[in-house]
Amino acid sequence: MEGDNNKTIVIGPQFCSPQPLQLFINKKIYCFSGHGYEVKDDNGNMVFTIENLLGFFRRKLIIFYAANAPSLTLKSKHFTWHSRWECFKGDSTDEKDLIFSAKNSSMFQFRRNLDIFLANNISQQVCDFRMKTSYRESNCDIFAGQSSTLIAQMDKKYTTGSVFRGRDKYMVKLNSNVDHAFIVSLIVILEEIASSGQGSSTHP
Repeated sequence: MEGDNNKTIVIGPQFCSPQPLQLFINKKIYCFSGHGYEVKDDNGNMVFTIENLLGFFRRKLIIFYAANAPSLTLKSKHFTWHSRWECFKGDSTDEKDLIFSAKNSSMFQFRRNLDIFLANNISQQVCDFRMKTSYRESNCDIFAGQSSTLIAQMDKKYTTGSVFRGRDKYMVKLNSNVDHAFIVSLIVILEEIASSGQGSSTHP
């Protein structure tokens, strides 16, 4: 994480707004090609599109920014106790391009909470960020490290369309100077883990 006048920068400074920001994430289900996500701002402008690439052993999502350029790749790590996901630069999945990883904070938990570790946090003894969900996982708070410093919040909106057409909608509120590409990637990872019912597996 970079520090620049109290900015929370993980992906890049271009994703930090000097004002508090509100984004809307729509999960869209497609009949024959799985699902994807669209991220829009308050004015309905497209900020990101996200494609879900299904595989036999793991899932991968590509986050596209302006001009349809791949900004990030999110990949599930197979056979892990804690349902670990990793985030890489561009369309890479090479370890040298790893930005951060996220995993369930505990193998046994009533609420789905995630710990996030930046790539340079080799020991992973203390997380760099953490996500705490409500009992029904309808909202989520994102904190910096082990502190009580709240940097973003998510609320899941339930509508008739979401129930019957599989279209979930999330409202995300970010503090000023918080990297919104990073926060969006965390919300998508949380949804992917929750929707798949990922739990403990066979290797640490």
